[in-house]
Amino acid sequence: MTGNTPLKLISMSEINAEEVQWLWYPYIPLGKLTILQGDPGEGKTSFILAVIAALTRGEPLPECERAAEPMNVIYQTAEDGLADTIKPRLESAGADCTRVLVIDEGKRELTLCDARLEEAIIQTKARLVVLDPIQGFLGAGVDMHRANEIRPLMKRISVLAEKYQCAIILIGHMNKNSNGKSSYRGLGSIDFQAAARSVLIVGRVKDEPEIRVICHVKSSLAPEGDAIAFRLDKEKGFHWIGKYDISADDLLLV
Repeated sequence: MTGNTPLKLISMSEINAEEVQWLWYPYIPLGKLTILQGDPGEGKTSFILAVIAALTRGEPLPECERAAEPMNVIYQTAEDGLADTIKPRLESAGADCTRVLVIDEGKRELTLCDARLEEAIIQTKARLVVLDPIQGFLGAGVDMHRANEIRPLMKRISVLAEKYQCAIILIGHMNKNSNGKSSYRGLGSIDFQAAARSVLIVGRVKDEPEIRVICHVKSSLAPEGDAIAFRLDKEKGFHWIGKYDISADDLLLV
């Protein structure tokens, strides 16, 4: 006995093997955590809103063989206004806004430990939950650089994703490490990236600032996907380009 908890052993022979299900192969697995990170202003939110728009309309994402049925999405932002920023950008991306749900934080801010997060997933049957940025949902007093504080939060959110077979995406800014190596620039404790099954980085192409690229820098469940580019044009807005030949480290070089 350990404390008041009796020992229980599980034989691997009793476990039924299951295939990983995907929201967007191989970038966003269902039932798991994905981290999306990049420097401020590089297009993280534009990218994720384009993904949300496609999912709510039931349209395929780049390099995806087929589209899923239109789905509900929970999108929480701690930085942008819903009425003057997020709603116009969702409409511009062509999202079905009836399928994009937000937990009302008017009386109490949402945190990763908040029971409302699970309640919202149950009520909406959302297949994707986005927290943008993750720093805004850690809760007061949580030091994002301390493993003993971050590890239980990541464990809880991972269990939530698996329990309801929804994808959870945590968006974060990158640190200012000058060597540019993608593996050294994630914010906070290494436990953020350790808990994630997929890590994506957004950056802009040095000589073509309107072109932004998504690079796959960690993939625990499938081979890493090709870099995917999109264009952010002041007049035409967002549109996908497709595969792009660049590494994450080259993308981050200043």
